[in-house]
Amino acid sequence: MPDPAVPPTPPVPLDALLARADLGLRRIAGPADPAVVVHWAHTSEMADPYPYLLGGELLLSAGVHVPDGAGAGYFDAYVSRIVAAGGAALGFGVAPVHDTVPGALVEACEMHGLPLVEVPPRTTFSAVARALWQLMAQARTAELRRVTEAQQSLATAAAHLPEETDVALELARRLGGRAVLYGPEGTPIAGAGPEPGEEVRTALAKLAEVVRPPSPGHPRTPSPEGPRPPSPGHTRASSPTHRVGSGPDAPAGSPGDLHADLAARPSSASDTVAGVRLVAHALGNGEGFVLGTAAPQRDAGDHTIASVAAVLLSLLTGERHSGSGAGRSSALVRLLLGAAPAEVAPLLGGDRWRVVHGRPDGRAAPDPVTASALGAALGSSLVDVAGEVVRVLVPDGRALERVPGWTLGVSAAAAPRDWPAADTQAARALARARATRAPLLRHGDRPTALTDLVPPAEADAHARALLAPIEQTPALVDTLRTWLSLHGSWDRTAVALDVHRNTVRQRIARCAALLDADLDDPDVRMELWFALRRT
Repeated sequence: MPDPAVPPTPPVPLDALLARADLGLRRIAGPADPAVVVHWAHTSEMADPYPYLLGGELLLSAGVHVPDGAGAGYFDAYVSRIVAAGGAALGFGVAPVHDTVPGALVEACEMHGLPLVEVPPRTTFSAVARALWQLMAQARTAELRRVTEAQQSLATAAAHLPEETDVALELARRLGGRAVLYGPEGTPIAGAGPEPGEEVRTALAKLAEVVRPPSPGHPRTPSPEGPRPPSPGHTRASSPTHRVGSGPDAPAGSPGDLHADLAARPSSASDTVAGVRLVAHALGNGEGFVLGTAAPQRDAGDHTIASVAAVLLSLLTGERHSGSGAGRSSALVRLLLGAAPAEVAPLLGGDRWRVVHGRPDGRAAPDPVTASALGAALGSSLVDVAGEVVRVLVPDGRALERVPGWTLGVSAAAAPRDWPAADTQAARALARARATRAPLLRHGDRPTALTDLVPPAEADAHARALLAPIEQTPALVDTLRTWLSLHGSWDRTAVALDVHRNTVRQRIARCAALLDADLDDPDVRMELWFALRRT
């Protein structure tokens, strides 16, 4: 099993488990290799444990399965099956069946290169498993802390020192290796970290060619040599359908296939050359930029850290090399100097836009990194974090689909003068999406309705008169609008407004009293809904 299925927790070095004095474990055979890691512990007394192993286990056995008079042949077959299943090590308990570890087992483990650990009588197998999970939890906590600190430092580098070199420098420091940003022509335009040898440098450049899509302004010309062929058992590529940081890797296709079929081009690829781990990420701005990293080792969080850097570099390169950054800066200056939104909108690259309100599905409030990731997924760098909601301005015509981990509300397409109304539409769509547990809801266009037949001035006057008793209390207006839009559901309205359901009941009762209306009457609800749509 060369690629065993492993749990989403960091593996533990076998040496770390052996170092636990409370366990008293002792390695008595097999290689003393610090690179041996354990993914989990499994107890089995089967003579052939192969069908029950996934790979990476510390297999624990008290030797119940060993028949009387078992010789070298039995133990050789037993150990070979563990090795074939991908077992990391064998732990043998010397109680209660055996007083000592059988010598033939020691010889078999030594011959097959399987670490053999003696478990003393005072140590139970459950104690070994518990110690292993404790070490995993400690490693997981340390890795999460490392990834979080790296995300914050990368975001700081991108926000306060907005140069590609600054992000590459911070990434190289966090990975303990080299980070290179390749331009659309395949030329390095930013790099940081110690220079690797020529073999590694050349291999990383060719690996970048495997994932780099041709940009419209820079058609790709394959080098005469062609990309470096994948090394069997080493090179891996991620499918382009996988989002950053999600999904398992899939084996890379041949470089020729990638040239012939752009749809099959991977979004990332990896290789190992001269003991150095190489990874290439195609940036998501469609301009042909690629981020490459070369590090001496790969920790569990390195892929996440590099993915965050790729998102930030996608935004930076998209701004600097497409001119959108300069356009946004010019638009901001003009707005601050008194220009109207309609005058500066052409600098942003479109006439009609949609406003998207997004809220992460978890309880944590969005930060600049997650907000930038949402903007990159929606194809826009015009992102604003407003409390627990991220607002994104997206050009009309760009496909807007659901984003895993987010609940989205989308406005109708609007010209600059109507952006405030579109912002309100997106907010209401997000509230309805959260209340109905839909990943994405749009404020869609609709055909002409009966209410559109009433002259706007008369409709507005009627709405103001009808809602006058509550118009000075925005909380009542919002609650009534949300409650009516959700067909009078107390629970869904509470979710949409982030209040308790009793608060909703009290506000609706207050509305009924102030309006002197029976809110159970469908005609009354229709009239109120008509009025609320005019406000």
